[in-house]
Amino acid sequence: MLRRFSINFALFSMLLDALSVAFCLWFAAVIRPMLNALPFIKSVAESAVVPASLYLLFPSLWVVIFSALSIYDGRKFLRAADELAALFLSTFIAAVSSAGILYFSFREVSRALFILFVISTFLVCLLWRVLARIYFRTRPESSTISRRLLVVGAGPLGQGVGKQIRKSRSENLTLVGFVNDGYADQKAAASLGDLGELKTLINTYHVTDVVIALPYSAYHKMSEIALVLEHLPVGVWIALGFFDLALYRTDIEDFAGIPMLDLRASAIDDYQRLIKRAFDLFLGLFALIPVLPLMALSALMILLEDGAPILFRQKRVGENGRTFEMLKFRTMIRNAEQLQSQVETRDADGNLIHKIKDDPRVTRVGRLLRRFSLDELPQLFNILAGTMSLVGPRPEMPYLVEKYQPWQRKRFAIPPGLTGWWQVNGRSDKPMHLHTEDDLYYIQNYSIWLDLQIIVRTLWVVLIGKGSY
Repeated sequence: MLRRFSINFALFSMLLDALSVAFCLWFAAVIRPMLNALPFIKSVAESAVVPASLYLLFPSLWVVIFSALSIYDGRKFLRAADELAALFLSTFIAAVSSAGILYFSFREVSRALFILFVISTFLVCLLWRVLARIYFRTRPESSTISRRLLVVGAGPLGQGVGKQIRKSRSENLTLVGFVNDGYADQKAAASLGDLGELKTLINTYHVTDVVIALPYSAYHKMSEIALVLEHLPVGVWIALGFFDLALYRTDIEDFAGIPMLDLRASAIDDYQRLIKRAFDLFLGLFALIPVLPLMALSALMILLEDGAPILFRQKRVGENGRTFEMLKFRTMIRNAEQLQSQVETRDADGNLIHKIKDDPRVTRVGRLLRRFSLDELPQLFNILAGTMSLVGPRPEMPYLVEKYQPWQRKRFAIPPGLTGWWQVNGRSDKPMHLHTEDDLYYIQNYSIWLDLQIIVRTLWVVLIGKGSY
């Protein structure tokens, strides 16, 4: 029986993809003559011929590219949206590679046939993956292959681990319960037993994996637990009590040949970062075409009203707490930063408010530029340079970051953005250092589709001018 995250299922997926590519190539050759009736497609003979070697070359090429982009690593794509995005990108790269092969070899193959082949292959590969997801979620046997997790530690760390397990979308994880570490509040966290009963609990509840989530004060019990688990056929995991020091998550990396924990690991993996960077470069370069005339007009208006400098360069805090120079059109008088203290206020809770609606330092042209967010356009160059992304948490000013609480620093786990979840849900009406929850929501739910949604919503927010000051 195939298990979703098994090697056998990965090999089965490769075989199914290879057969799908070969089938769709044959299908496109059969269907191609039927497209002759369309006025924009060149007529071909009744039997469109595809060289036999392509039935071996194309499936092999597509499977290799899919493998290189980790399509067959099921744990990377627990969410259907992430798998769809990965499949779309992989299909695009495989299609471009296949087109290159045809250009240098079998140029007689119809372009319409090739396009039909690519579209049908994507749809077939998508269809069987959807059916596989439905199968694994609905089959009665799914409960028998669940990984049954027992958390050793019923304190705050253990409860946090348990909450995360329950929230997990992976259908093969089941939280059995907690083992009291002797430090937890029995009233606050019910447990199945104490450390002395660990072996019995594992056998009684058919535990497959044990998660050790002890507080610092109980770390001396680690060796005792390890001795108990040494002779049991269970997986052993350690939840680090200092995980809150991390920006978002921790990774184990090879550091000079030594396995070490990276407390500053990015919230997005290398594959997601590749997609995000390609997305930024493509849309950033594409946006420059209509934007350059607007930038030239904005620069001229600033120059005529208040002279140079046209650009405002400011140090901001970006990914992993690193500072960089962010570009904006200057919308305030020249010595605006020296007058910052005159406009700063505090709310009822004592939180610093550094922006006000009718800031006297803003020029007339500046108000117009801010109204339509034209002052942000130079940040496209930050995006192309790689210091910013199109979508992400807004880069904050260093003196405000110094006042951050530790949990707020998790917003630096990904590259800062020109727009983000915070902007489309309040913009300046909600100072970003007081609403870090919006940025954390984006980080925890990141996908390329969420980026597209935010960009579309940003266009609407800019048009209505909500919170633009």
